[in-house]
Amino acid sequence: MFTTIKNFLGLDIKAKKFSLSDDPLFGRIADAKKPDKWVFSTCGYCGVGCGLYIGVKDGKAVYTKGNATHSVNMGTLCPKGLSEHELITSSNRVTAPLIRRNGKLENGSWDEAFTRVSETFKSISEHYGPRAIGVLSTGQLLTEEFYTLGKLVQLGLRTNNYDGNTTLCMASAVMGYKQSLGSDGPSGSYEDFECADVIVLVGANIADNHPILKLHIAKNPKKPKIIVIDPRKSKTAQMADLFIPLKPRTDLALFNGLSYIVLEQGWENTEYLKANVTGLGELRKHLQNYPPQEVADITGIDVKTLYELARLIALSPAALTAWTMGVNQSFLGTDTVSAIINLHLLTGQIGRPGAAPFSITGQCNAMGTRESGFTSSLPGYRNYGDVKAAEEYARIVNVPIDIIPTSRGYKYGEIIEAIERGEIRALWVVATNPLVSFVDQTRLRKALAKLDLLVVQDAFMSDTALLADVVFAAATWGEKEGTYTNSERRCNRANKALTPPGIAMSDFDIFLEFSTYFEGVKELIYPAWSTPADAFEEWKRVSRGQLCDYSGMSYEMMEKYGGIQWPCNEQFPLGSSRLYTPEIAFRTYDGKAKLLPFEWIPLQEPTGEQFPILLNTGRTVEQWHTRTKTGDIAILNDLAPESWVDINPADALALEVKSGDRLSISSPRGQVENIVVRVTQTVREGNVFVPFHFNTQLINTLTPSQFCPKSGEPNFKQCAVQLHSQRVPQGISYPKKISTLELSYVEKLEWEKHIEKSIDSVLKQ
Repeated sequence: MFTTIKNFLGLDIKAKKFSLSDDPLFGRIADAKKPDKWVFSTCGYCGVGCGLYIGVKDGKAVYTKGNATHSVNMGTLCPKGLSEHELITSSNRVTAPLIRRNGKLENGSWDEAFTRVSETFKSISEHYGPRAIGVLSTGQLLTEEFYTLGKLVQLGLRTNNYDGNTTLCMASAVMGYKQSLGSDGPSGSYEDFECADVIVLVGANIADNHPILKLHIAKNPKKPKIIVIDPRKSKTAQMADLFIPLKPRTDLALFNGLSYIVLEQGWENTEYLKANVTGLGELRKHLQNYPPQEVADITGIDVKTLYELARLIALSPAALTAWTMGVNQSFLGTDTVSAIINLHLLTGQIGRPGAAPFSITGQCNAMGTRESGFTSSLPGYRNYGDVKAAEEYARIVNVPIDIIPTSRGYKYGEIIEAIERGEIRALWVVATNPLVSFVDQTRLRKALAKLDLLVVQDAFMSDTALLADVVFAAATWGEKEGTYTNSERRCNRANKALTPPGIAMSDFDIFLEFSTYFEGVKELIYPAWSTPADAFEEWKRVSRGQLCDYSGMSYEMMEKYGGIQWPCNEQFPLGSSRLYTPEIAFRTYDGKAKLLPFEWIPLQEPTGEQFPILLNTGRTVEQWHTRTKTGDIAILNDLAPESWVDINPADALALEVKSGDRLSISSPRGQVENIVVRVTQTVREGNVFVPFHFNTQLINTLTPSQFCPKSGEPNFKQCAVQLHSQRVPQGISYPKKISTLELSYVEKLEWEKHIEKSIDSVLKQ
């Protein structure tokens, strides 16, 4: 900072001992903004789980600063975290319940809102059955709130058509962990970034989406080999020692091929396999379909690089593979996760410092909902249909066994389809904004228009809330208390620093109060609850003995130690950094992990003559999801005010566009107009990238209703589109075959000559 000031202002800092605090005006400004108190909390954005303090002055949040003693972020925050206090005073806050009257949303009382919704729910349940009510939750609530909502929906309203927007980001990791290791739960921790010899980042642009994790890599004294596998040369790829630019959606074939090479070369860990794993014979047979040259043809990665990559992972003392949405948001997401796990099991790279297959969570408390929220499992990772597990849960919480759901209801996408069919008549949306985040927006909006009742519970007037019949006004981060659990299973404390505006209530209080509008429900499912701590104490009992064991935790411990990783119990009084160590067995019937064979298949929607370009969507560091939280924060909007399209120079030349121009993008589902162009080598020819945050350029108008058949996670990452500029409105046209990804070597050379001639023509002009 001093060097910058000296160079820019011409001040000799050391000679003059210059200090801004010496300036009387600056001193008055500093005093005016100096907080009265600092409140210990945790960031409410992504799944990294940074510790911070909220600065409060005169009852208002005026500052956010990182917690220097917190092991997750060591005092550092990303741009969103540094400005997080500003979301509390956003102009689009909902401060009172809203009820639609004569087509217009108007302020109402809580009694009016609860009465209208409860009476409609009761009527629908009576006429169509309780499963005609659907609920879509989030990854943004506190664990105590997730657990409370899950009990209300499943045990109170008696509908199992309940899912969360975590299905849009983490469901494939959940199902991959389950089918390979017997349970959900990331096996590694951030500490593994600090002690791995090789770090593989696949489909994980942590520099944009989880930037604080770079601090943990920087702390590694081994200076690990960093390998980035991604179709796009993202910011993360630019820090790699080895960048693997594979073709889109070929990662399953890649990891099958790497496992083939490991077995071919005898690099497998025979001792580990014999003691801990089943299924080797069947996998070995399956992998004969993935010899190196075949995998090279599928992925675009040369055979020599495949062998080098397999060697680095297999023979490294400790190898870590971390992934995010580039793997999960795929038609093959679940099986790709298991293919990554296969490689780690074959090589024994799991359960040791620096060795793990490790999913990086998207939202601040996606882990909390996975563990406690009644979506993909009963609370505590108990499986639906497991009679013993259901009986155990019913006994712990003292409810009749016959109200415990025996099967999972519809997943997110299936709930929308059930609305289309008229099977679900009412939808309750909690702290999520599907009118920006979900795929195939035209289809979604037609479906929602069929509902008898749409209820939205949010702290912000989201796109979805604007369509609601009733809006429950909720508190947001900083205005309520409870816990978040981050990507490394670390349960962190979030304290209340402020009172919610108007008559808004915390989500926890909304759920409790709403339950009283259904006869006998509160008395049955939370008879003595009044605070989030009551929910947390029950959750501790529910999780005891499970893999996600919280029984040894307390709010005080979390503040003292900067969060506690589960399992935390008598055996691990301060938590465990990793799973599947000699002390923690796999959660399968025989205590062994499963090697599983899965087949790669080509894209469901390949590029073609009409739609020759492949669209990839994702996030940028400056914005958060659908911008309900960040859309009113000036510094973030100054950095990223609107959407853009990253386009390769060759495609830009064919369209006759340059950076700063605007174009339109269309798919079989619709068209998005007026997107600013950014010409860059970070995307390959025939591919474009667009962030999904912006409702002004609603890119999910284009994305298809394709879902992983096991997890239900949408295929956001591969969508066939056409680009249209004012100069070339008909869009890009490739010779013979349309996508350069599908061209043979000879055809590729012909296309490159075509591009060279085009460039020469432009230069001559």
